[in-house]
Amino acid sequence: MTQTITTEALTETVGADVRGVDVERLLHDDGIAEWVHETLEANGVLVFRELHLDDATQAAFSHRLGHVELLGRGEHPEIFLVTLNPARNPVADYLRGTFDWHIDGLTDDIPIKATLLSAHDVASSGGETEFASTYAAYDDLTDEEKERFAAIRVVHTIEAAQRRLVADPTPEQLDMWRSRPSKEQPLIWQHRDGRRSVVLGPTADHVVGMDRDEGEALLDDILARATAPERVYRHEWRVGDLVIWDNRGVLHRALPYDPTGPRDMHRSTLSGDEAIR
Repeated sequence: MTQTITTEALTETVGADVRGVDVERLLHDDGIAEWVHETLEANGVLVFRELHLDDATQAAFSHRLGHVELLGRGEHPEIFLVTLNPARNPVADYLRGTFDWHIDGLTDDIPIKATLLSAHDVASSGGETEFASTYAAYDDLTDEEKERFAAIRVVHTIEAAQRRLVADPTPEQLDMWRSRPSKEQPLIWQHRDGRRSVVLGPTADHVVGMDRDEGEALLDDILARATAPERVYRHEWRVGDLVIWDNRGVLHRALPYDPTGPRDMHRSTLSGDEAIR
């Protein structure tokens, strides 16, 4: 008899712990993909404890969920290694930006849909991942704010995010950052299904038509409210955990950890199909 899949809410606003799913079910249950998408939309983050996926299994499951970005190398290009060890990841320095609250792809025409992250090794201290719902952040706005913010647009750049990490960039670094085009996005994302969410992240360079300091203060205030401790789910990783999150409606960040330590996370990414409007 097939075990019933159950979920338990992890906070009032984001996250669900999933039980009744094993590797066999991920690969062969005909209804699992639809269930994951529906449950992810309802909860923002899904936690599968100690599944211990190898790269081939994670890649195969990811393909069952949708179109997968090929961001990695080697036998399974669906898998991108998330590690601060430059010997294992040539863009390790760039990943220090993941310590800021962010949504992936805000300088792209279409942000990614969802991320799957599995733990192959964990930090001895730190390295947790935190999540906060941007749908809940919108719902928490006042009616006046919802009306006012609907007209606000924000310019996002890679340079804005990287300047948080590099105080005195070289000309070569600046050229690389500026080679990526900027992207103007609305502050409020009106999704195809009618839901709305706020669009926040360290790529925010300035608010269109607003004094830079005033615009920065506005975005900082919204972010602080969206990520208040009672609205955040902090995942303390165990080896074998798989976490999936909805990039369109969830902010996330990693907590700092020793870059020389063992933390080894394997990520796969589902392509987006909805521009921010």
